[in-house]
Order: sequence, then structure tokens, then C-alpha cells
Amino acid sequence: MEIIKLLLIGIILGVSNVIPGVSGGTMAVVFGVYDRLLSVITINIKKIFAQWKFWVPLVTGIGLGIIGFSKVITWLFENYPMGTNYFFMGLIVGSIPLIIRKILFIPTKSPTFQGTEKTKIGLSHLLAFIISIGIMIILTIYKGEDITNKVETIFSMSLAIKLIITGFVAAVAMIIPGISGSFFMLVIGMYTTVIAAVSDLNIPLLIPVAIGVILGLLCGASLVRFFMTKVPSQTYSAILGLVIGSVFVIFPGIAISVEMIISVLVFILGFFLAFLSTKGE
Repeated sequence: MEIIKLLLIGIILGVSNVIPGVSGGTMAVVFGVYDRLLSVITINIKKIFAQWKFWVPLVTGIGLGIIGFSKVITWLFENYPMGTNYFFMGLIVGSIPLIIRKILFIPTKSPTFQGTEKTKIGLSHLLAFIISIGIMIILTIYKGEDITNKVETIFSMSLAIKLIITGFVAAVAMIIPGISGSFFMLVIGMYTTVIAAVSDLNIPLLIPVAIGVILGLLCGASLVRFFMTKVPSQTYSAILGLVIGSVFVIFPGIAISVEMIISVLVFILGFFLAFLSTKGE
């Protein structure tokens, strides 16, 4: 029964990691597997094998979720780019209240108190926010053409390097609750290329992505554990800047049309889906 439960949770995590704006880390927290998942991402082979009953069904489910949903996302981007982007924008904006709560309230455990402690917002929080949102504004200015619709399918060394970097950054991002790894692929212009590669099982392109993901998970898990332990609210302040700035990066523009009305409606839908899914955290 536990194996089936972990398999289903894995499928949900896989689907959430495919959708920009939906955090796989958040879903892992919601379903109570985040701490165990973070602890198993290590170079300690003995520790990994000792927990195989946990991670094998979970990872299998994640793979099924990613492969099964990638074709749907590819089709939506090809046929309804504006509405799809507005839906993702709604998901991103809907996750902002969760991140603000993470900044304002720090989990505290002591012999006398277990709960949350109110954060005193200071200059370090403001600097973390300004720097991260500044990075996103720069990306918006220099992104050039619509980064969400450019698909590369032919292997080259330069593309392989970009895919390794993409996989690395996305892996680090996707293990942070409140932020989406696939969103970062969208921001750096590689999202549709990776999704198309998964959908078509383009092995030459998937190999460098996998290399980047493995390296990102190993390096990122240690980094995340460090920052979340030492400066949790400042870390989430930086995340807040990245998330808010991401809306500008993927904003597809405004057009007076029926498509625009539908886009606004799906934006609202995306907002409430993200907001309600994280309301209890």
C-alpha cells in the first residue's frame, strides 16, 4: 500500500515539475515527503540503498508524470501560446502568498516552544529581494524574441552545454519549496526544447539534461539545506524577487480579442489553483 501511495505522490510531483510556476518542492512538502526526499539526495551510496523502498516508487512516479504530461504541454504551447502563458502567470502569482508566509514566519523548535516565530524584516531581506528581482528584469530586457516558443531538436555541443546548465539550474530550483524548476527552464529559453525532447524521447538531448539534473540535485541539496537552515527568511526573500520578476519574463503581451478574454480567465484559474494548493502550508 505504501508503494502505491509513493507512486501516486511521485506522479503528482512529476506533473508539477513540468508546469512552470508549480513547485515540485511545495508538493513534496504538502504530501509529507520533502524531508525524506532531501535527505536521500546525497553521494552516500549506502544511505541511498538503505532507503530504496522510499525513493524507487517515488522516482518511478515522477518519471511517469513528466513523460505523460510533456505532450500535453507541448501541444498547448504550439496551439494556444498566449492562454498557456497567462495560465502559468496565474500559477506564479498564486504562489506568492506562500512565499511571503515563508519569509514572515520561521519554524521554531525548542524544549519550550514548537511552532513559528515572526521574522524581523531587515536590510538583508530587502537586498536579497532587490538583487533577485534585478536579475529577472535584466533577463526580461535582454531576452529578445519570445523565448517560450523556440524549440531546438538537433544535437550540437553548444546546445548540450546549455542543456546541462538548464538541468543543473532547474534541479537546484525544483527542490526549493515555493519555486518551480521548470519555470527557470522557461526563463532561460530552454523549456520547450526540453519538453519536446521528453515528449519525443530525443535521447541525445535528454542525456545532457540528465547529467545537469544529477549534478544539480547533488550540489543543490547541500546548498539548500545550508541556506534554509542558516538564513531561511532571506532565502525566501530572494525567491520572492525571482518569482515576481518571472511574471515580466514570460508576459506575452496584451491584445484586444476573444483570446485575451480567455487568457484572463485562465490566469484567474491558475491563480486560484496555486493559491488554494498552498493555502494550508
